[in-house]
Amino acid sequence: MWLVALTAAQAAALLVVYRLFVQTRTGQAVDTIALTANWIGRDELEQPVNVVLNAMSVVSLALVTALVFFIAVFRRRFLLAVVATVVIAGANITTQLLKYRGLRPDLGIDPDRVDVGNTLPSGHTTIAAAVAIALIMVLPRAITGAGALALTGWAAFAGIATLAAGWHRPSDAVAAFLVAGVWASASGLLLLIFDRNEPAPDLVRPPRSAVLLVQIGIGAMAVAVALLWLTHDVVDWSIEELSVRRLMVAYAGGAVGIGATACLVLGLVAASVPYLVPRRLSMQDETETETETTTPPADPVP
Repeated sequence: MWLVALTAAQAAALLVVYRLFVQTRTGQAVDTIALTANWIGRDELEQPVNVVLNAMSVVSLALVTALVFFIAVFRRRFLLAVVATVVIAGANITTQLLKYRGLRPDLGIDPDRVDVGNTLPSGHTTIAAAVAIALIMVLPRAITGAGALALTGWAAFAGIATLAAGWHRPSDAVAAFLVAGVWASASGLLLLIFDRNEPAPDLVRPPRSAVLLVQIGIGAMAVAVALLWLTHDVVDWSIEELSVRRLMVAYAGGAVGIGATACLVLGLVAASVPYLVPRRLSMQDETETETETTTPPADPVP
């Protein structure tokens, strides 16, 4: 039920993002102001942004998918290998379908980009999010926590990089994380239904890093909403009328919103992994468990 609710919640959030930032004039205006402000700090970020975005290609995606599959097979988690691969493939296919089938009405907000059409969700951000999720799923338990922190940071930077480069609006990157999150939680149901591995008899707990990521995500999302609400006050202004401070507020709100979504989605994945991929019983655990169930109870003390 937890995975069903999580899948439905992320799908609903994706629909809200599309309806608000694509179908309404106010949402389009907030998005456009944030994107227009991407020149702020461009000189300082141009090199790392180009490195991250240019590294994402069909070849690199295929290589990373093969690595994910190999790690899971090496751990003798064959179903997990298939599920992690499905997450990567499903998220990227869904993004392309939504991008080219989605309609972006021309509301007179961004005439310079009207010929581009719909850009939600971001393809580059989807690649980063799906790969990060798949790696979190297949990493050994000992490094899942540290890996989740590192992969979330990389995926969040990739999403923000699409905004910094002027390739995508903030909502495009947010939607990409939600698409990957939907596939992660929906695919997790397959692991629960078909994985017959016997879990170890220890108390399953999510890694501390997962809890930390969710907490950071909630706090950052509150900050993003506050910053974008300030931008809401100037949606009827022309771009030329906006001060640098106003542009910085919109840009910061978009960037923080992308990072917050990354922390929430990947943090929830990391928190769910111990339940979806339980540690197997070792030979010693099996012996102790068998002994406990077969040894008759001692005679009571008179």
